[in-house]
Amino acid sequence: MTSPRPIHEAAQRGYTAASDNYQRGRPEYPEALTAWLQDTLGARAPARVVDLGAGTGKFTKLLARTGATVTAVEPVDAMRARLSESLPEVRALAGTAEAIPLPDGDADVLVCAQAFHWFANTQALREMHRVLRPSGRLGLVWNVRDESVDWVAAITEIITSYEGDAPRFYKGTWKQPFEGQVLFAPLQRTVFPHSHVGTFEQVVLDRILSVSFIASLPEAEQQSVADRLRGLKDRFAVLREPTIAFPYATEAWLADLLPAP
Repeated sequence: MTSPRPIHEAAQRGYTAASDNYQRGRPEYPEALTAWLQDTLGARAPARVVDLGAGTGKFTKLLARTGATVTAVEPVDAMRARLSESLPEVRALAGTAEAIPLPDGDADVLVCAQAFHWFANTQALREMHRVLRPSGRLGLVWNVRDESVDWVAAITEIITSYEGDAPRFYKGTWKQPFEGQVLFAPLQRTVFPHSHVGTFEQVVLDRILSVSFIASLPEAEQQSVADRLRGLKDRFAVLREPTIAFPYATEAWLADLLPAP
């Protein structure tokens, strides 16, 4: 194992402070993803699967239902505590993408859900390659807001000015470590339609307040963001409905392991 890079401050502070909002407000994953995990990625019994950057266990729960033996790795203590509380049967370890606390060739599959953009670097790819067995597979999954919908685009407009240097999926820079490397085959993408159904407080407020760089803001600024989000109800009637379907696309990316160079 190599020495870990420090966790980005927005992730460390934000996810420590917002583990409650994260658990309540983050969407689950579409049922169609289960077949992709089992049939395409190979996450099924008797496979050994690592959930890297597992957070509070939202995705870990889905992995556990595949029948595979799952190990969760999460660096933020507050998030890992939530995971262990909700999934006591899953082994949960403290670790980072650059220093995974597992031996060489320990896993058949390694998956990162909502996480890879935080540690998209060559050191992390090498560490993932080390932990995977020959013919292993890497899966990257994100629930991506559908900003073709006007009110979703308006939400993004409110929060983007706060992002600073926090890594973001939409920027696409997470793909750069895969360019010119000899550890993994080219990425293959599958997209599933998805929606997060619930109240405005759950699918908008809790969801957005769990965003790392929003959750790390001073309390007064977080309240300002919440007030601006509530103000969207005056512009978009759908946000005044008792139940809202927040539209997403779930992107699932596969990379096959290549032999060690």
